[in-house]
Amino acid sequence: MSNQARVKNRAPAPIQISAEQILREAAERQEQHIIDPVVKIHDAEEYQSHLRDRRKHFEDNIRYRREHIGNWVKYARFEEENREFERARSVFERALEVEVRNPELWLRYAELEMRNEFINRARNVLDRAVQLLPRVDFLWYKYVYMEEMVGDVPKCRAVFDRWMDWMPDDNAWMSYARFEGRCGHWDQAKEIMKRYANAYPSSKSFMRFAKWAEYEAKDVDLARTVYESALVELEPEESRQARVFGRFAAFEERQGEYERARVIYKHATKLLHLGQEGTQPPGEEEVSKWEQEKRNELYKAYISFEKKRGDKAGIEDIVITSQRAEYEKRVKADPQDYDAWFEYAKMEEENEIEGVDNASKVREVYERAIANVPPSMEEKQLWKRYIYLWIYYALYEELQQHDLDRASKIYDACIDLIPHSKFSFSKIWINAAKLHIRRKDLVSARKLLGKAIGLCGKERIFTEYIALELALGEVDRCRALYTNYLKQMPHNCRAWSKYADLEKSVGETERCRAIFELAVSQSALDMPEMLWKNYIDFEIEEGEGDNVRALFERLLEKTGHVKVWISFAQFEGTEVGKGVATARDTFQRAHDQMKEAGLKEERVLLLDAWRVFEKAKGDAESLAKVDAMLPRRVKRKRMRTDENGAELGWEEYFDYHFPDDGDSNAGNLKILEMAAKWKQAQQAQDSSSSSEDESDDED
Repeated sequence: MSNQARVKNRAPAPIQISAEQILREAAERQEQHIIDPVVKIHDAEEYQSHLRDRRKHFEDNIRYRREHIGNWVKYARFEEENREFERARSVFERALEVEVRNPELWLRYAELEMRNEFINRARNVLDRAVQLLPRVDFLWYKYVYMEEMVGDVPKCRAVFDRWMDWMPDDNAWMSYARFEGRCGHWDQAKEIMKRYANAYPSSKSFMRFAKWAEYEAKDVDLARTVYESALVELEPEESRQARVFGRFAAFEERQGEYERARVIYKHATKLLHLGQEGTQPPGEEEVSKWEQEKRNELYKAYISFEKKRGDKAGIEDIVITSQRAEYEKRVKADPQDYDAWFEYAKMEEENEIEGVDNASKVREVYERAIANVPPSMEEKQLWKRYIYLWIYYALYEELQQHDLDRASKIYDACIDLIPHSKFSFSKIWINAAKLHIRRKDLVSARKLLGKAIGLCGKERIFTEYIALELALGEVDRCRALYTNYLKQMPHNCRAWSKYADLEKSVGETERCRAIFELAVSQSALDMPEMLWKNYIDFEIEEGEGDNVRALFERLLEKTGHVKVWISFAQFEGTEVGKGVATARDTFQRAHDQMKEAGLKEERVLLLDAWRVFEKAKGDAESLAKVDAMLPRRVKRKRMRTDENGAELGWEEYFDYHFPDDGDSNAGNLKILEMAAKWKQAQQAQDSSSSSEDESDDED
């Protein structure tokens, strides 16, 4: 079959059914209601006959369904309507023989007696009922209601006392207390509510007691006492409920005690960790979803209260509490999230006010943070962020709390924690030593830095230690430190230079020269160019031209770099050197060596420096000679290849042609010159023809 949509037949049906027709058929098919015949009784004999027939009918129903209580109740109701009370009682007694523990049957029996004002009989029935069924509350309610309605207060109280011995639910106790309140016996009512709270020590009973005391007994002090007792006397699982704090705070707010309400809210915030959804208070079982919703509602009520009744400090406290909850959630999810700990501690520091409690909060955050040691003792990368927690902690104690001793203990604990055999951190040693100096304990600082050199031995520790001794004027100590420094790092050119500068600053020229000689004689150096430059500059400052010249020659034996040649030539042109002629000879020597080595770009740099030198100290003839040596830059193409030798395509590059080079490329250059001249002539011809065309158009 095809899946094409079929067109529905939307034409009207041949036989239409209207609403009127439907209603007419419904009326015609409706069954007629059969009305029972009206029985008219004319004398006593007919009346008795009617009673016998009805009683026979009820007895037949009872025999047919003896356990059906409705038949018994209808039978008794019939006898009651005919004022046959003894027969009605007989029917109920027979029914009770069938089902004696049916509370509904006892209630109907008692109501029969009460409707017809047989109070003592009703009392007897209810007394039998509550003795047999003491856990059925509505029988007791009916009993005390009847006693109260007849105005027999002592008997009603006695019934209530009997009922309370069975420890009924909360509503029964409330009914008893309200009964005493209606009678004006408020002291007895309060005692009843106290019995109720002691019988059911739960948050629900205490809250109902407090509400009754506030609204019905109008005793504010009693209500406050009940709320306070709920927080103190109940078990933690009952007292630490959000609704207890919420109703207590709302009560105080209604009474105008805003400070008391604020204290309650703050206590609940700390105890229940309000605003910290997902954070479990310590020592508490898992919070149910319903309780968590109540806590969120309590926190919203706290915010609303502060907005209405609080000041700026109170509102800020709520904001801080919310931020604190967010940070707690982050650090609980990942204890090694040190950025979260940094932000958490910074927040506590920024919102710190004077007082011991606030300082303890910041310290608690730092102590919790530094307790999360990185899991690996092998990888330094994991420790790089962690170590700053200790530093910030010590700085906080020093700068904010002005407790230098505590800060020093923090640094000592951090140093003991770091696995120095695997890695170390120079900043910890240096900060700890500087703290000892600020404490005016120079001996401890020196001992600590000496220990740092033995365990850590980093360059920064040497430099800081030397700077400290140099500031104190201890030159001999500086020399000893530089000696140890260079023993551990003989390749460090910066250390050699600073050592030489130290000797130079104290006027020890020979010692400085000896240090430089020892330095340049090292087999491996990290920055030899810096060391040679400093050595040469030192000799220039001393005016030792021969020594400078010898150093340049020694350096050129190690490296023929163009910058060395340029510096050598420029030196010869100074007052310490031999003069301009010697400088030109040096430039020429460098040019010849680079020409032999085929270093075109270096030759260009050398000629540029030579040209600048001639402009400054030469004449026109010498400058023209250098200009004649300058090369010509030519654009060329070459094939690019990869590591395997495969061709990648052509690329353009610039090459240099020097006039004093050979004529190997003269033919190619001549062709290029001719091509350039032809291109210029062609452009000139095109420009002249275009100008003639424009003149013709104007004519």
